[in-house]
Amino acid sequence: MASQTVTPSKARLIEVDGNPIPEGARVNYAETPDGMRLRYSFWNSEKRPTLGTVIILQGRAEYIEKYFETVTELRQRGFAVLCFDWRGQGGSERLIGDGSKGHVDHFDQYLTDLDTILTDVALPDCPAPFYLLAHSTGGLIALLAAPALGNRIRRMVLISPLLSLRGLPISQNWVQRIGGILSFLGFGRTSVGWGGRSAESRSFIGNNLTSDTKRFARNTAMLAKQGESAVSSPTVNWIFAACRAMDRINEPGYAGKIHIPTLLVAAGNDPVVAPQAVEKFGDKMRSGSFLTIFGSKHEILQERKAYREQFLSAFDAFIPGTDDDLKN
Repeated sequence: MASQTVTPSKARLIEVDGNPIPEGARVNYAETPDGMRLRYSFWNSEKRPTLGTVIILQGRAEYIEKYFETVTELRQRGFAVLCFDWRGQGGSERLIGDGSKGHVDHFDQYLTDLDTILTDVALPDCPAPFYLLAHSTGGLIALLAAPALGNRIRRMVLISPLLSLRGLPISQNWVQRIGGILSFLGFGRTSVGWGGRSAESRSFIGNNLTSDTKRFARNTAMLAKQGESAVSSPTVNWIFAACRAMDRINEPGYAGKIHIPTLLVAAGNDPVVAPQAVEKFGDKMRSGSFLTIFGSKHEILQERKAYREQFLSAFDAFIPGTDDDLKN
């Protein structure tokens, strides 16, 4: 029998040793037009005047608590921070009964999540201007949304955006075809059996995400505390939907529709996303620039200090930008 993940009636954050909740968190739920409850948390800046609000868009299977360290660093820089969990992960509502499966019907549902957070939380309650800081799947969603966000988002920083899967046993086109067939046959909610492990079985050796032992252990402890609400492998339909979303943004001319100044950051030793695909997309963008952090694995914000400092230096040089951005 599939385990049932129930969204708590009251939104809350959890912490473990070495990963405390930053002070001043305001935690709540926002409800999407299609009835999904999304957990979000907001922090004010530690400095005045506030430079604006950074909205963090997580990767697949991530959760607010994973970004506590980044939240603190952004607040120290003078930014307010808004972080939320996509539907189907973290403390947000699930689409299927087994909460350990990462599932979505199509990526337009994620666009609904982002629009809900911007419209119902950011615009009325958070200081402008707004910036997106997105990782992996969050970066793909940001690119899908970007053509319609020109008057709402001032700048975007996309870390290891999911543009092309790396290390597949077969081509991505075949992965998409097989995923489509299996979804059509009714196996869309079946776990593919890769892309995630339980906290108990996670091993630092051979992991694709980080070379930092301390942060790896911290995130593993967080997963263990989440219990049944922790997301592991994606479903067949999630993979199929992700491939279709990647096709959309890689269509000829799509990059030219994005006018928000964007910094794309690739991890040079990324086993998940091909750095060459990130560079290629950055070259297509009129408003985009590109940086590779050589040696880093997929999750740059969870990496060793040397890699994180390179990223933070690039972030500081790009955000908040200048008043000229408003003329674009």
